[in-house]
Amino acid sequence: MRLKAWWEGYDPVQYAKWLERKAGGAPEEKDQAEPEPEPEPEPVEEAAESSAPADPLVPIDPWDKRRTAIAQYIWGEGYCGPGGPEHVISMSKLLALSPKQSLLEIGSNLGGPARTLAQKFGVWVSGYESSPTLVEMGNQISYMKGLLKKAEIFHYDPNTVEEFDRRFDRALAKESLYQIENKAHLLAVVERHLKPGALFLITDYVLADEPWVATDEYREWRDSEAQRRRPYLATAEDLISMLKKVRFNIRVNEDVSEHYIELINESWKG
Repeated sequence: MRLKAWWEGYDPVQYAKWLERKAGGAPEEKDQAEPEPEPEPEPVEEAAESSAPADPLVPIDPWDKRRTAIAQYIWGEGYCGPGGPEHVISMSKLLALSPKQSLLEIGSNLGGPARTLAQKFGVWVSGYESSPTLVEMGNQISYMKGLLKKAEIFHYDPNTVEEFDRRFDRALAKESLYQIENKAHLLAVVERHLKPGALFLITDYVLADEPWVATDEYREWRDSEAQRRRPYLATAEDLISMLKKVRFNIRVNEDVSEHYIELINESWKG
């Protein structure tokens, strides 16, 4: 409870009371000196305004200034998930990047990986992100670092997108497909916007096997997330099948779960 309240940007005690009332639990407390009912808790500090739609499960947009600050405190500047610059550079060696190439990034978040690749390899990155808040903040960071031209982020809807801004030499999707419902559609659009001989690197969260979809644990986790962040996990086999249907050839298929567990644990240890 305290971790959830801290992550969303609320005072833990106030947020716990608010959740109890919302669920029809414990009755509202009343102050002895003031008989008025306790108001619903307000965020500890006012969130930055955003054009993103509000999350129906919490009173404010989850990707506000506070949450992005906490994400970067845990994962590193410009990052919203495990694996900082060193990891991104290491995994991207499979793409053999160069300054003459362009790269399409699916799910750019705050643009950390895009800027890392632009700085390290000189590649020109066009990032696409579904959160307007992250697009705006990510481009602000790129502008401040003088990298906006080489690592610009664009807003898009991954389930309905039909066009990207050009055809690319390389593509990257780092832990982004699992939150996309219509994966087959997006992968087909990506394939149409890659040049002949292009490479596409994907790392993602997948189900160990299909029966997990029917388990209570999976359904409880999936349904507890708001629509905008709801997971749509597939098995590795299903993902490979989708890729082959749109003419991708699979060169490397590796389970990196243990390495990611290490990355997560290291970040949380600080």
